Amino acid sequence: MKLGVFTVLFAEKPFEEMLDYVQKAGLNAVEIGTGGNPGNAHCPIDDLLESKEKRNAYKKTVESRGLTISAFSCHANPISPDSAYAKESHETFVKTIKLAEMLEVPVVNCFSGTAGDHEGAKYPNWPVTPWPNEYSEVLKWQWEEKLIPYWREWGKYAEDHNVKIGLELHGGFLVHTPYTLLKLREKTCEAVGANFDPSHMWWQGIDPAAAIKILGKEGAIHHFHAKDTYIDQDNVNMYGLTDMQPYGNVQTRAWTFRSVGCGHSLQEWSDMMSALRTYGYDYVVSIEHEDPLMSVEEGFNRAVTNLQSVLIREKSSGLWWV
Repeated sequence: MKLGVFTVLFAEKPFEEMLDYVQKAGLNAVEIGTGGNPGNAHCPIDDLLESKEKRNAYKKTVESRGLTISAFSCHANPISPDSAYAKESHETFVKTIKLAEMLEVPVVNCFSGTAGDHEGAKYPNWPVTPWPNEYSEVLKWQWEEKLIPYWREWGKYAEDHNVKIGLELHGGFLVHTPYTLLKLREKTCEAVGANFDPSHMWWQGIDPAAAIKILGKEGAIHHFHAKDTYIDQDNVNMYGLTDMQPYGNVQTRAWTFRSVGCGHSLQEWSDMMSALRTYGYDYVVSIEHEDPLMSVEEGFNRAVTNLQSVLIREKSSGLWWV
């Protein structure tokens, strides 16, 4: 496995300065935003699509530092009931697939999206309980009329362009658990897989190592985000795991994103690395920093230090002792 970083946390740094910083930290890869929620601070996507010369220079700038691009990311909502936002999200996704193919970047990360509750809806609707029955009916409509048709067409598009899709299993979107990911994959194609982020498993009450085994057996993990979550049980007892307080309300929130090792033990992170290796994932572990208690630099460096101690870098030597 290789260690990388989702460079959106260094959006204020110019491209080459960011790459130098990442290289100096001892990392091997960068995950770069192309638009949507991550923005495109380090990827002028239209310029790169239009010019082979600029693409070659861009790739050389990365590779000359001993780095690779693990993924392009364009997290947004291509099935939003807001037609303008859905169109923008979709167009960015299509551009990102094209650029990924041109630059031989194997994965594009994004969200599955969330539809409204009917054709005339104004806002996304995320049902989380099967009763009253209207919620089940909404969910069925969203999957059959919006989610599956979209990803059946555009998953095939990505597959035809030799790119895998890493859907981040994130609450608020229709694909947010191992089950929903595998259900969509079954209805579409194998290009559709997970950008696995354990932080979103923990707050849903899912054991990440167990989820890795479930998805790994199906070859459905295309990318990995390294982010932790701290669960405050006293606050869970008050607000529940679907806590709607702003992320900044750390004292009272049921759960808070943390840097690697600040929410769960390094033993648990080691167990995840072992599960990834056991079930066939030998790609990049990409640091994502959203820790409200630490600066970007401190949170990033804490994650680097902790992951360096548990990452499995080398291939097995075989059962030499048998």
